[in-house]
Amino acid sequence: MSQQHLPSNTVEFTPWPNDIAHQYRDKGYWLDLPLTEILSEHRNSDSIAIVCGERTYTYRELDSASSLLALHFCEHGLGPGDTALVQLPNVAELYITFFALLKAGIAPVNALFNHQRLELTEYARQLEPSLLIASRDHALFADDGYLEELKALTNIRLTLFHRENLTRVFDKNMESKTTNSFLPTNPEQVAFFQLSGGSTGTPKLIPRTHNDYFYSVRRSVEICGFSPSTRFLVALPAAHNFPLSSPGALGVLFAGGTLVMASNPEPTRCFELIDQHSVNTTALVPSAVLLWLAHAATAREKLRTLTLLQVGGANFSESTARRVPVELGCKLQQVFGMAEGLVNYTRLDDSDEVIFTSQGRPMSPNDEIRIINSEGEDVAPGHTGQLITRGPYTIRGYYKTPQHNSRAFDNQGFYYSGDLVQQTPDGNIRVVGRVKDQINRGGEKIAAEEIENLLVKHPQIINAALVALPDERLGEKSCACLVTQDEKIKPLVVRKFLRAQGVAEFKLPDHIAVLPEFPLTAVGKINKKALRAHMQNL
Repeated sequence: MSQQHLPSNTVEFTPWPNDIAHQYRDKGYWLDLPLTEILSEHRNSDSIAIVCGERTYTYRELDSASSLLALHFCEHGLGPGDTALVQLPNVAELYITFFALLKAGIAPVNALFNHQRLELTEYARQLEPSLLIASRDHALFADDGYLEELKALTNIRLTLFHRENLTRVFDKNMESKTTNSFLPTNPEQVAFFQLSGGSTGTPKLIPRTHNDYFYSVRRSVEICGFSPSTRFLVALPAAHNFPLSSPGALGVLFAGGTLVMASNPEPTRCFELIDQHSVNTTALVPSAVLLWLAHAATAREKLRTLTLLQVGGANFSESTARRVPVELGCKLQQVFGMAEGLVNYTRLDDSDEVIFTSQGRPMSPNDEIRIINSEGEDVAPGHTGQLITRGPYTIRGYYKTPQHNSRAFDNQGFYYSGDLVQQTPDGNIRVVGRVKDQINRGGEKIAAEEIENLLVKHPQIINAALVALPDERLGEKSCACLVTQDEKIKPLVVRKFLRAQGVAEFKLPDHIAVLPEFPLTAVGKINKKALRAHMQNL
């Protein structure tokens, strides 16, 4: 699909067809307001917007600081048509910077703090940013060596560093300046870039417009019941789509609540922050939930204010889901979404059975989904197929990747998610695995997550990952990598347990390995690429 060719002061993207865009406006999904309007209702409030260590920012201070920073960008000749590469940890400055860039009309990509040279260089190559905002706490920027590499690759004209010159620009005590000399981009244009969650290949940039992303935030707030009383712990990488917009930090700020920053999901410190700041809501990925469950028994009193735990980012097994209300003492909400758009939620008033056994249903009445087989035909309800989707907040193309777009999107605008799912009669989605996360064992296809979900039901197994290992005869064999409670579990016991679950013989793991822990990606998902490499080198 072709990219839209826009005037020089805007950023290219693949637009929605005009007739569909009109429908989304007529139905009130697109309001033609910039994302900066998230702060509009509360920008003069002295209630606390962000708690970051010993520092706090009121809504008034957040709005003022972001305006001062936006003015700084404009004074350096930056504005609409420019892009920025941002890499900041979980600190208040990330949100101040985000809103400042939006106010100045600069489209950023927010790299995760765990991203390294490979990812950052690729983002810079694609975006050719005029602005870099990073942290000296990151090893790549401890000195200026890598910065000089980036400057040679791009058109970077301005560099700001957290803990160096960034905060000085918008210090609370700074004399007030006129801040009306900047302007966000048109709401139908690109506001910023999200990052594709794919684990292989070149990182892809996802252009999100003001209209589509603002709708996603507003609708998420409505479904999840966020309000001024919401006190949300940001424990996952803050730049990630899930803790940013589902409803995430932007949803909290839109609702007038309070963000409490944690550097990572480590349970001991998170439990202290929950206790200290009366946190009532947070979002985690399944691997972090397992850590919290392992520590909850001795810290239940510190979790007394926690009422809602959202879990998303990876498939969440039913057996672990059922432990959340019992051991953490809060309600569970499952979230299944993608940075490209579509978000599914279990609803707060859903039955326990729906919450424990599904990943929810689409949030918008105009989310169109189909579940198809390898021939592109719709499968029967309850059967497994690939999820494809389009809607008012699902993109129509990645940034400057026409060849990939021709595979990821069809001529009707449906995005091929790569997720293998089933749909229940009541419309809820159950995630089975990934199209590419399959093991082809002599022609028999094994969906890795199907077996993983069964393995973690065993009382001795804490976490499980099924990976493919090369085999001369079958092409691929399966290897079940396990993290267990106390002792090494015998392969015979594992296979016997799976047989008791009714697993087909070809799906039983060919190899079983017990590991102390799994390698993780930047957002806390199991890094299967690294895990496969580790197992092949043993």
